[in-house]
Amino acid sequence: MSLTPKILPLLIDSITTSIEQNAEEVTTLDQVLGDGDHVTNLQRGLDGLNQQASEIAKLEWPAAIQKIGMILLSTMGGASGSLFGTLFISMSKAMAGKTELSQQQFAEVFMQGVEAVKKRGKADAGEKTMLDTLIPVAEKMLEGVELNDICQIAIAGMESTENMKATKGRASYLEEKSIGHIDAGARTSQLMICAIVDVLNSEK
Repeated sequence: MSLTPKILPLLIDSITTSIEQNAEEVTTLDQVLGDGDHVTNLQRGLDGLNQQASEIAKLEWPAAIQKIGMILLSTMGGASGSLFGTLFISMSKAMAGKTELSQQQFAEVFMQGVEAVKKRGKADAGEKTMLDTLIPVAEKMLEGVELNDICQIAIAGMESTENMKATKGRASYLEEKSIGHIDAGARTSQLMICAIVDVLNSEK
């Protein structure tokens, strides 16, 4: 499957719907471990993307992904804005010169973005963050996993955070009390990945 940025408005819309449908659940998770504003910040970023979706779709891949990163960086604020901004801006650099992307090329670009998030957040897998969803998805995509399996990999990564002790962010202050709760960032990352997979399946 070879994709162009024309698909981005569909992806943004699908992600927006998924986050809205699960907003209450994610806010409850975030109130236990964080500030309780994760969904609000994410929705601000998605509103910014929806407002410029048609313009983004007209750009080439590197410029489109960079614009997404800059919008999220400027609208979301906080740690999430910084991390999502880093993800997309790093991906845009890895896309230099590409007008279309195969699934394998996208996997390589995505992994570079995830590596940048690890450096920015000084975090890795096993620390009860969004990376527990993103890292296994990026690794399996590089191995050439089927599209239909990506959502299940994201779900498994998200669910793995329930039994972890948080070592990053505000949740780390709870120490042992953080065990038994799913990380909100891991959950929203999983929701976004599954929303993207749904659109890609429908476009086959």
